[in-house]
Amino acid sequence: MQFLKVSYRRYCTGVAYHATSQISRLARTGQIENARRVFDQLHDQTVASWNSIVSGYFENRRPHEARQLFDRMPERNTVSWNGLISGYVKNGMITEARNIFDQMPERNVVSWTALIRGYVQEGMIGEAESLFQKMPEKNVVSWTVMLGGLIQDGRVDEARRLYDMMPSKDVVARTNMIGGYCQEGRLAEAREIFDEMPHRNVISWTAMITGYVQNQRVDIARKLFEVMPEKNEVSWTAMLMGYTHCGRMEDASKLFKVMPVKSIVACNAMILGLGQSGEVTRARSLFDWMREKDDGTWSAMIKVYERKSYELEALDLFAMMQKRGVRPNFPSLISILSVCASLATIDQGRQIHAQLVRSLYAIDVYVASVLITMYIKCGNLLKAKLVFDRFADKDVVMWNSIITGHAQHGLGEVALQIFHEMCSSNTKPDEITFVGVLSACSYTGNVEKGLGIFYSMKQKYLMEPETEHYACMVDLLGRAGRVQDAMDLIKEMPMEADAIVWGSLLGACRMHMNMDLAEVAAKKLVEIEPHNAGPYILLSNLYASKGKWADVADIRCKMRSRSVRKPAGCSWIEVDRKVHMFKGGDNGTHSEHAMIEKKLEALGVLLRQAGYSPDGTFVLHDVDEEEKVHSLKHHSEKLAIAYGLLKVPKGMPIRVMKNLRVCGDCHSAIKLIAKVTGREIIVRDANRFHHFKDGSCSCRDYW
Repeated sequence: MQFLKVSYRRYCTGVAYHATSQISRLARTGQIENARRVFDQLHDQTVASWNSIVSGYFENRRPHEARQLFDRMPERNTVSWNGLISGYVKNGMITEARNIFDQMPERNVVSWTALIRGYVQEGMIGEAESLFQKMPEKNVVSWTVMLGGLIQDGRVDEARRLYDMMPSKDVVARTNMIGGYCQEGRLAEAREIFDEMPHRNVISWTAMITGYVQNQRVDIARKLFEVMPEKNEVSWTAMLMGYTHCGRMEDASKLFKVMPVKSIVACNAMILGLGQSGEVTRARSLFDWMREKDDGTWSAMIKVYERKSYELEALDLFAMMQKRGVRPNFPSLISILSVCASLATIDQGRQIHAQLVRSLYAIDVYVASVLITMYIKCGNLLKAKLVFDRFADKDVVMWNSIITGHAQHGLGEVALQIFHEMCSSNTKPDEITFVGVLSACSYTGNVEKGLGIFYSMKQKYLMEPETEHYACMVDLLGRAGRVQDAMDLIKEMPMEADAIVWGSLLGACRMHMNMDLAEVAAKKLVEIEPHNAGPYILLSNLYASKGKWADVADIRCKMRSRSVRKPAGCSWIEVDRKVHMFKGGDNGTHSEHAMIEKKLEALGVLLRQAGYSPDGTFVLHDVDEEEKVHSLKHHSEKLAIAYGLLKVPKGMPIRVMKNLRVCGDCHSAIKLIAKVTGREIIVRDANRFHHFKDGSCSCRDYW
C-alpha cells in the first residue's frame, strides 16, 4: 500500500512537471492560448504551474491578464512575487514592479536584483544605485547588473571603482568593464583587464576585438582575432565590419570569402561597404546571391542605390521589396524619400508619406525635415508648408528647408518673411539659414536687402560669412548687372575664392554679356577644376551668342585635349508612377517616340502662331538656321513636356526635372506652351524651380 502511494505521488509529480514544462514551451513560442488550455485542464494546479502561466502572459505582452491570474493564485511563494516583478520589468512597467516589490512579504537577493535590473533598463540609474546601496546582501549578479548600469550611463570611472569593490568578479563583469572602457576609447585599460582575466570566453574576446574595431585599430583587432581559441558568428562579423567601416574592402572581401557562416548581418555589411566604395554591381550580385534576406538587406541595397545616384534602380528594388511582402523599415523609407526628392516622383513620395504616418514616424522632427525637402524638390510647395506648419517645435533644419524651398521657387519675399518668423521664434539661424536667405534675395533681385542681411551676419549674429555666403553675394550682385561690384567683392574676400564663387561670376557675365570678366572667371575655374565641363560650356555659350565660332571651336579643342566632357542634357517626368527619361537630340529611344514627335510638330505650329521664334544663340554649333531650329526643338525638357501633355490628365500640373540649367530659348518656349495649352508646367532645373502659367514664369525671367 505504501509503495502504491509513493508511486502515485511520483506519477502526479511527473504529470505536473510535464504540464508546467509544456506551458512554458507553448508560451515561449507565442501559443499562450494553448498554454492556458493546458493549465486549465490540470487537476492539480501547483504553485509552479501558476508561476509558469503568469510568466507566459508576461512573455506574450499581456501583463494585465498575468496580474489577474496572480491575484487568483490560491498560494504564492517568493518565486511567484519575483516572477511578477520580472514580468513587469520585461514589459517596461517599472512603477508597477516597484509597487509589487514594496508589497512583498519576504524578499530575497533575486527580488532586489530584478528591480535594480528594471531601473537600469529604463535608464533610471539613480534609482538603481539607491536600491543597490540598501540591499541586505548582494551576489555577483547584483554587482554585475549595477556595474552595467553605470557603464550604460557613461560613468566609467565610477563603474571601475565599483568593479574594484566587487568581492568576486565573473567573466560577465570583466567583459562589461572591457566594453565600457572601449566605448570611451580607453583601449589600454580595457586590454589590461582582458589580459588579467583568468578565464575568457568567446564574448570576452569579441568585446575586445569590437573595441579595437570601433576605435579604428583594425590591424590590432585582426591580430587578436587570429589567436582566438574559438570564434563564433559574432566574432567573424565584428572583424568584417571593422574592415567595411574603414573602407578596406579588399581585406573585407578576403575575410568574407573564408567565413564559415556568412550571416545576414555580415552580408548586409558587405553590401553597404561595397556600395560605399563604388562597387555597386558587386553589391547587387551579393544581394541576389543571398537566399535569406531581412529588412536590413533590402534597406542596405536601396541605400547603396540612393547614395550612388542609381535612383531608378532604387525605386525598382523598393517596388520588388513590397511585392515580396517585406515591410519597409525606417532607413529604407528615408532612402526612398530621398530618391523621390531627387527624381521628383511625387506620387511615390506621397505613398511613402502615408506609410510614415501609419507607422507614427511622421511625428519625428527629422522625418518632417526630409518630407519637407521631398515635397519642395517635387515642386509641391503647398504640401511642404502644410507639413512644416503642423509642427509646433521646429528645429533649425526645418526652418532652413522651408526658407530654401521658397527661395528656389522664386518666392523670395515669402522666404524673407519666414526668416523673420524664425528669428521671432527664438530659433537661432545658422550658416545654412543665411545661404537660403541670401539665395532668396538673389533669385528676386533684392540687392539692398541682401547686402543688409550679409553685413548683419557679422554685426548682429556674430557669424563670420563663409565662402558659400560670398558666392550668394556674387550671384546677387552679378544677376542684378553689378558685375564689377561682384568682382570687387571677390577681391575683398578674406579667403581664397572657390569654384562656386567664380562660377557665380561666370554665370552673371554670361547673362550680361561681359566678355572680359567672363574670361577671367573661366580661367580661374579651369585652374581650380580643370576637368569640370561647366566653365568651358558657359564661356562657349558666351562666344556662341556673339557668333565667335572660332573661339567656340578652340574651347571644344581644349576640352577634347583635356578629356573634359560636357554632361548630356537629360530631363525626366513621372507618369503613372513610372519615370520616363529623355536625352537631348532626336534619338528615338522612347517607346512612344512617334507620338511625341507628332506632339512636338503640333506644338511648333501653335507656338509660331503665338509669335515664337527660336533663338539660335543657344545652339553651340556653327550650323545653319534650319539645323539650329531642329536642335532647339529636341532639347530634353521639350521632349518631356510634350510627353506630359500627352499623358498627364488636364487640370494636373506637368512636372519636369532637368539635370542642367534650362536654356533661354526653352524658357521662352515653355512660357508660350503653358499659355497656348492652358496647362501649368513646373520645371526644376539644376538651379531652381520655374512655375510656368498663362505665358509667364515665377522667376520673372530672372534666373
